[in-house]
Amino acid sequence: MSEAIRQESPLVERITPERKAASPADAGVTLRERPFLGYINVRGNPEDGNFLEAVKGVAAVDLPLEANTVDEGDRCTAIWLGPNEWYLRTEAGAELDTIARLEESLAGQVFAVNDVTSNFTTLVLGGPRARDVLEKGCALDLHPRVFGERTQCAQTLLSHAGIVIRPAGDGASFELVVRRSFADYVFVWLEDAAAEFGMAVTD
Repeated sequence: MSEAIRQESPLVERITPERKAASPADAGVTLRERPFLGYINVRGNPEDGNFLEAVKGVAAVDLPLEANTVDEGDRCTAIWLGPNEWYLRTEAGAELDTIARLEESLAGQVFAVNDVTSNFTTLVLGGPRARDVLEKGCALDLHPRVFGERTQCAQTLLSHAGIVIRPAGDGASFELVVRRSFADYVFVWLEDAAAEFGMAVTD
């Protein structure tokens, strides 16, 4: 009898119960992972109303047409990547059902829908010094007056790692979508960059 496949975060050896327990209570930066969220790459014609409505009928969100914006709903979050490309993010385990429903709804149209869940993990960096840490390796202006709404997002570099970043909505926290192959690098970089403030790893 074959063993069940165990799903593991790329940071399973970094974000441990021991590490969480040892985190400083007065840390200026907090880091938590949201592992296993579903990510679906969607491509289609943004000028085709039938395409947009078909996706909305499944995902219950509008595919954002303005560059660097996000639409968030109860079922999915749609993240703009390019003029004809988006990520649809689902809760963990919902991606395959969502893909099946998208393919059924979009039948006969020109589109591409691909499961890229295993390519990514999601980190949330918070605390009063979170922006100070990110600004050490990110060229974007992350001040809340410029980049502070949950409806915003950007593709950028954090040091040498490509990420998608969006404000978490409270003006002090940021969500980072990180490729699995860069997850360990990003964790170590953040840990080093936050050393002067202290970094707490949390649930």
